[in-house]
Amino acid sequence: MKLPMLPPPAQKLLEGITSDDLLALLQNASPLPTGKYLHWDELRHRTPPRGISHEQWWLSVWLARNSMLQELPFTDKEGAPFRLAKPEPLLIHLHHIDRDAAGQIRTPESAPIHENKERFLLHSLIEEAITSSQLEGASTTRKVAEAMLHERRRPRDRSETMIFNNYRAMEQIRNLKSEKITPDSILELHRTLTLDTLDDPNDAGRLRETNDVNVVDNRDGTLLHQPPHHTELPERLERLCAFANADTDSTPFVHPVVRAILLHFMMGYDHPFADGNGRTARALFYWSMARSGYWLMEFLSISQFLRKAPAQYVQAFLHTETDQNDTTYFVLHQLSIIRRAIAELHDYLARKTQEQRDAERLLIKAGQLRSKLNHRQVALLTHALKHPGEIYRVAKHQVVHNVVYQTARADLLNLEQLGLLCKTKHGNAFVFHATEDLAEKIEHLNRP
Repeated sequence: MKLPMLPPPAQKLLEGITSDDLLALLQNASPLPTGKYLHWDELRHRTPPRGISHEQWWLSVWLARNSMLQELPFTDKEGAPFRLAKPEPLLIHLHHIDRDAAGQIRTPESAPIHENKERFLLHSLIEEAITSSQLEGASTTRKVAEAMLHERRRPRDRSETMIFNNYRAMEQIRNLKSEKITPDSILELHRTLTLDTLDDPNDAGRLRETNDVNVVDNRDGTLLHQPPHHTELPERLERLCAFANADTDSTPFVHPVVRAILLHFMMGYDHPFADGNGRTARALFYWSMARSGYWLMEFLSISQFLRKAPAQYVQAFLHTETDQNDTTYFVLHQLSIIRRAIAELHDYLARKTQEQRDAERLLIKAGQLRSKLNHRQVALLTHALKHPGEIYRVAKHQVVHNVVYQTARADLLNLEQLGLLCKTKHGNAFVFHATEDLAEKIEHLNRP
C-alpha cells in the first residue's frame, strides 16, 4: 500500500502569503472541499478553485478546519493530542444512527425485530464472527464456519478457532454491556478472542512486552504504523478505559457513537497486543455501542463491510496519523460503515419477511411438496416459518399431535431427509431446527 503524502506545513504556507491573499482565502475557506472531508493526498489530485494553487487551497481548508478541531483526552506516541472536528456530514450521519439504531425497527409487515430476536441475533453474531476473523487472516469458508457455529462443534484448525473465539467474545460482550470496562476486562476479552490461535500461547490476555509489533502491508512489506513503546501501554490502557467509561455530561462532550469509534481507533493505534488487536478493537466498539443503548448494533456486522474494502479501512487510520492526529477521517469512515450496515439489515428483514410470506402461501397450495407431507409436518413447517430459530424435539411433537414416539420421530427425520430441518445432538438426544433457507427449500421442492 502506498502511504499518503504528508500535507504541506500550514505554518510554512502562511509565511509566504500576503494579508490580502489570506483574507481572500478566509472568505472562501471550507472544511469540505468538493463537499468531502478530503486529505491532502486526495485534494492534490483535484482541480483547485480558479486563481489559487493546490497549496493555497489546502491552506484555506486547514484554516477552516483548525477552528473546528477540539482536542481529545488521549495522545499519540510523541505526546501530541488527537483531535476531532464536527463537519456537517458527521452530524448528518449521527442523526440517522441515533434515529435508526437506538429506536424501534420494524419489518415491512410492522412486526418488531424483537419477535424473531434470536434468529436475527444468531445471523449477525455469525456474520461478525466470520468476517472479523477473515479480516485478520482466517481462511475457513462461510459454509463450514456457519455449520460449526450452528452445530456448536469444536473448531478443527486455527482459522475455525479464530471464528469460534470471536463468536464467544461477541456473546461475552452482551453480558458486559451494563458494566464499566477495565484494563482487566479488556485483557480477558483479548484472551477469549485469541485463545489457541497465537504463536506464543502466553500472549493471550497480556499486553505486548516488546516493540517488535508493527503494522505492515502483507502484500509488499511496507511499514504502515509503529505503535507506542510497550512500557507506555499500561498507562495508555488506563486512560482509554477512563475515556470509555465517561458519562455524557463529561467535557469535552463526545457523542456516544463517536466515543465507540474512537475506542476502536485508539486500540488500533496503540496496538497493545502481540496479535488480535483488530478483533479486540472491533469488539470494544460493540461493547461501547451496547453500553450507550444502541441495541440494534447487536444485529449488525461492521466487519463484513470493512472486509469488502480493507484498503479504505487502513487508509482511514493513515489519514488521521499523517494529518496532525485529525481523527475526523476515521470517524467519518466508520459512521458510513455503520449506516451501510443498518441499511443492509433493513434489506435483510424485508427479504426474509417476503420469503416467509411467499413460503406460507406455497404451503397452503397443493403441489409436489404437499403430496410428500402429512398434516403434522405442514403444521410444523408453518410454525417454523413464523418462528425462525425454534427448536423441535420428538417428544414435544409427539405430545402436540397425540401420536406414538416412532411416528413423531419419523415425521422429523423425513423433514430432515427433505432438507427442511437440520438435526443436531443436544445432550443424549437429537433436536431439530429449520434450515436458514427454509423458504427457498420449500419453493424448490414445490416445483413440478
